[in-house]
Amino acid sequence: MTKIWAKLMKDEKIQKNIVYIVENQFTYSQMQNYLFDICEKLDIASPILVKNHIFHLAKFNFVKFVQRDFMDSISFDSFILEFISEK
Repeated sequence: MTKIWAKLMKDEKIQKNIVYIVENQFTYSQMQNYLFDICEKLDIASPILVKNHIFHLAKFNFVKFVQRDFMDSISFDSFILEFISEK
């Protein structure tokens, strides 16, 4: 099981957030599907996912999407996905 903390940030404050749980084995090849599900739950448009986003998530355990990653204008400053580590 993998948990992803999704946050919408505005002026360095969390506007909205959810914890998305991947019940089966997490795979980066399914990242687009996870992203669609997360965005649907947050009621926002899905950003464009490129290889650099996936590499950043794999290397640093988080990825940040900003206005340039969205086709539409957004009402927040950034959209952050972060892995929640199990202890």
